[in-house]
Amino acid sequence: MSAVDDEDREAAAFPGQRPPRASVGSHRIEEEVFGKAYDPKTVRRIWAYVRPYRAKIYLSVMAVLVFTGTQLAIPLIIGNAVDTALVAGGDPSNLMRAVVAFAVAVLLNFGASYVQETQVGQVAENVLFDMRRAMFAQLQRVSLSFMDKTEVGRLMSRLQGDVNSMQEFLETSVVSVGDIVLLGGIIVVLLSLDPWLGLLTLVTMPILFIIRIFWLPPAKRAFWAAHETNSLTAGAMAEGINGVRTVQNLDRQKVNFDLYDDKAYHNLRTQLTGSKYAQVMVPIVDTLTGISMATVVVVGGAMVLGGSLQVGVIVAFLFYIQRFFDPIRSLTMQYSIMQRAMTSGRRITEVLDLPTVIEDKPQAVRLTGEMDGSVEFRNVVFGYDPARPVLKNVSFKVNPGETIALVGPTGSGKTSAMALVHRFYDVQDGAVVVGGHDVRDVTQESLGEQVAMVLQEPFLFTGTIFENIRYNKRSATREDVVAAAKAVGAHDFVARFAKGYDTMLEQRGSNLSLGQRQLISFARALVADAKILVLDEATANIDSYTERQIQKALEILLEGRTGMVIAHRLATIRGADRIIVLQNGEKIEEGNHDQLMDLGGLYSRLYNMNYASFDDIPDELVAQANARAAST
Repeated sequence: MSAVDDEDREAAAFPGQRPPRASVGSHRIEEEVFGKAYDPKTVRRIWAYVRPYRAKIYLSVMAVLVFTGTQLAIPLIIGNAVDTALVAGGDPSNLMRAVVAFAVAVLLNFGASYVQETQVGQVAENVLFDMRRAMFAQLQRVSLSFMDKTEVGRLMSRLQGDVNSMQEFLETSVVSVGDIVLLGGIIVVLLSLDPWLGLLTLVTMPILFIIRIFWLPPAKRAFWAAHETNSLTAGAMAEGINGVRTVQNLDRQKVNFDLYDDKAYHNLRTQLTGSKYAQVMVPIVDTLTGISMATVVVVGGAMVLGGSLQVGVIVAFLFYIQRFFDPIRSLTMQYSIMQRAMTSGRRITEVLDLPTVIEDKPQAVRLTGEMDGSVEFRNVVFGYDPARPVLKNVSFKVNPGETIALVGPTGSGKTSAMALVHRFYDVQDGAVVVGGHDVRDVTQESLGEQVAMVLQEPFLFTGTIFENIRYNKRSATREDVVAAAKAVGAHDFVARFAKGYDTMLEQRGSNLSLGQRQLISFARALVADAKILVLDEATANIDSYTERQIQKALEILLEGRTGMVIAHRLATIRGADRIIVLQNGEKIEEGNHDQLMDLGGLYSRLYNMNYASFDDIPDELVAQANARAAST
């Protein structure tokens, strides 16, 4: 059959809707939604978070049992009232006693329901809070090698969706205890009131279970497909919103809309299928309920006329039948909820059990401000994939207070070397030594205090400018923040805001220009007052005028500090005491600018290709151009 025929068939199946288009560039991510109905290992891990609140759980179970008892008692009270107070010849005083008993049952029912709902709700919210805190804390500790390979969307799904599934399970699991007791209680009461009529009424139960057996597998597949396509649609929407600048810049609005429309259409189809399976059980249950009630009315009525059964028993039977299928429906839903919860619980424990590759040794040394600030690479071998090293036996030393620059082609290992100084990763062989200590022998906290990094893509957090500048040194005063901002040339543009340093930054600092965000990150690094300052392409996104300001500030700020710089901009590189040239993960040249130019190697070729034309411009013309830029 041709593709056109398939498309026509899809259109006929869904009139008024277009058939799906090919999802060019899209991808399909499948996640397990339904797992085992009961997983003891997962339950034990979940119970560890529930245990602190077990007293509330026990109270909730007691409340559910009281609630279920009142549900069973109310039809009996009504049936007894019919027989003793309302049937001809009955005692009117019995009606008052029945009313009192009914009122007590209703009050107990309300009180038990209130206790159960509030207690379970509190436990679920507290467990939700504890789980999220534990997962977030673990994700803050895991190695960057894990984060490099993991999609943020999947982590967010586990922090939100999976934890919410656990919350749903906790909120309904206690109720399921009541459903089981209620179902068993109704069967016992029906059989005790009249065994023959009770058995006749319960004939419909096997029919319902048989229908459920055939209904559950396709329904589970339909619900799974609806969940999956909903996630894909949400992901496509998030990607389109986050990348709207690039979409508009490349004029891909129509293409992106078609990609999203395709996913949304598939989601529509799966949601309609899932809705069909969910709704088909309602008329089936209603029909079976009607059959049971008709059986009671016809057979029970004949028994009443024959004098072998009281009217009150018929009334009680009708009330019980109305409630009979509710716990069955609830338990079926709880079964699916439990399946999702077991899968979510397993994924949550996977996050909680993530190995923290970078950990402090038991006798780790704490670096102090007294350390000399030296950095040394000793035959360092490192690769994100151990089989493919990025750095190969790299050795060099940065003396205290010295500024060195790492240069080389893309992929030569410059950024990787900088990451090893902060111990974002561990070396495969060799050692990185900071202040005379192997970074694996010092505490990560103290290493972070002595190594300040400024990256090419500055990340600002939601909060004020003041809070962002002193982000990693909460003890910094406003005077410290202002002094750092002035040093890097950020004070002037901050002062132009109506609230100055108390100006709130939007997401990722989007209400600042890229250059302004970089200046804020410079000020943040300076406030940290670390012994070692690492600049990873930190001036790549700053205009030449701003860069000259920063360069002057850095000459003062790097005094007494060790500086490690990755940059392709002339001003930053030429100011270094030494330049280390990397190629294919190996150190091939080392020396200052003049020495490397005289050597005529890779650095000389890179310089001549990228910087010579700019360097030939007289300083007077550069100064005039900067003056004009400043005036405008």
